[in-house]
Amino acid sequence: MNVREAESADYPALADLQGAVWPDHATTGDLLAHEDRELRDHPRRPHLWRVVAEEGGQVVGTAYAIQYPGMFHPGRYHVDVFVHPGAQGRGVGRALAGRLDGHLRERGARELLSGTREDCPRGLAFLDKQGFSEVMRFFDNVLALDEFNPAPWGDAARLPAPYRQVTLAGLLSEVGEEAAWQAYFDAVEEIREDVPCTGEATPLAFEHFRKRGEDPRFMPEGVYFALTPAGEVAAMTELYTDGVDPAKLHTGLTGARRAHRRRGLALALKLAALNFARGRGTTSIWTGNATTNAPMLALNTRLGFRPRPAWIEMRRGAVEDV
Repeated sequence: MNVREAESADYPALADLQGAVWPDHATTGDLLAHEDRELRDHPRRPHLWRVVAEEGGQVVGTAYAIQYPGMFHPGRYHVDVFVHPGAQGRGVGRALAGRLDGHLRERGARELLSGTREDCPRGLAFLDKQGFSEVMRFFDNVLALDEFNPAPWGDAARLPAPYRQVTLAGLLSEVGEEAAWQAYFDAVEEIREDVPCTGEATPLAFEHFRKRGEDPRFMPEGVYFALTPAGEVAAMTELYTDGVDPAKLHTGLTGARRAHRRRGLALALKLAALNFARGRGTTSIWTGNATTNAPMLALNTRLGFRPRPAWIEMRRGAVEDV
């Protein structure tokens, strides 16, 4: 077995490995490369490091350490170790974890976040031995669109006055690039503050936020807003493509700004997005929900989303609040 730092030529193998370990979250080499470029271009200059394990010239495992800009602290790293199912039990994970620990000691890491699914006892035992403990759980919530009936929702699908519905694509046409993206950014910046996460949210950078339009999975026509008469985004929901499965869509951020809550705005926009998805031949919509996010879990359950096995977020060490 050979453990070495990852190279750009490894992206296709890394994508194959992710698909083998987590089939529900398969990706492509091009998407992984795009995500890494976006991370390296971020103004916070977050750290990104990967190694791969090879056997017979084939990539059978990988480990990484990443500092995500949205929850940034110089001493906090998200880490993971993937081992191909066919190569498990041969010490690959231990070798990768050893390289990872050495790298993080050199970096002076103080808090590590990792995780696995609740139905993966090998992964849970591995993280436990590495000193990690549970801090939060998330669900993949999935809606099969052939089981969704929009008829009972009736008036709930219409925004109350004085709000009007518009997509990002429509808003770009109405007010232009700068104003549309600024309105989008302002809403995301506020709504995300109330989304449960394992660390404090750090401020977004507007110029980097605009780069999400370059993501091949991004759909301006799938981003729905409830707009006030003054042109402020009061609520929103996002749909983006899967990148691998053309019949699958994902929900991004959904919510209302604090001054506009409890008016049915998020529900109306979700229903509009579901109608859009049905019209394009989508068979399933996936979203992620923290188990502590009771309002969003309740809304998605009402719509017919059903949870998959929970993802258990785990932590080792801690950093002080920023």
